[in-house]
Amino acid sequence: MRDEIAFFQAVRASFAKHTPVDGPAQEDLDHAVKQLVSQAVVSDQVIDIFGTAGLKAPDVSILSDEFLEDVRDMPQKNLALELLRKLLNDEIKSQSRTNLVQARSFAEMLDAAVRRYQNRTIDAAEVVTELIDLAKDMREAVKRGEEMGLSDEELAFYDALAQNQSAIEVMGQQELAVIATELVKQVRRNATIDWTVKQSARAKMRVLVKRILRQYGYPPDLQEAATRTVLEQAELLAAEWAVIT
Repeated sequence: MRDEIAFFQAVRASFAKHTPVDGPAQEDLDHAVKQLVSQAVVSDQVIDIFGTAGLKAPDVSILSDEFLEDVRDMPQKNLALELLRKLLNDEIKSQSRTNLVQARSFAEMLDAAVRRYQNRTIDAAEVVTELIDLAKDMREAVKRGEEMGLSDEELAFYDALAQNQSAIEVMGQQELAVIATELVKQVRRNATIDWTVKQSARAKMRVLVKRILRQYGYPPDLQEAATRTVLEQAELLAAEWAVIT
């Protein structure tokens, strides 16, 4: 149904370009287009079309080189832009549930690229190229933990500590990784089921984080900001870590 979907997407793009609406009217328009697309691809059963044809299913991840090159070659650059923006937004939202700093960084880069396009600083083809490069950066970011020997949780705390470039310059990546590992261990050990809502528990957790930062020599002038970010990151993982005491 690729051609049909492309048609409906093109109709939507035309509506968006020539119809100056916002608020509920825009939502109604988006909903109507989604309904049309849904009707075009509806099926009463799940079919593995690649398996039926005896083919290996291709990697159509938004971060695969094959898929990104297909998007780059699309003749409708506006459609390619909207596709990439939606998929990257979805990926960022997924990352925001586990790595706060990384997700924020990618969200800012995505917004900046789209804003330059909207301000006509760059054209559609150029912003598509930028978003493809961003997608590749997101793919590489996933591998950082493996390269540094850190779990996903440890990498998230590392990013919270390394958010300020000065901290990396003063301490180095290895030492920050050591602190991140200790933070994961101690925060998880002390995370009670109510620590994110109970003031006394939050205060205790804050003291714990600051003590670890001082113990390992984290730059004093950066400790307050790092503590806030570490606690924000810990809250993302609170439901998984919390234990009943």
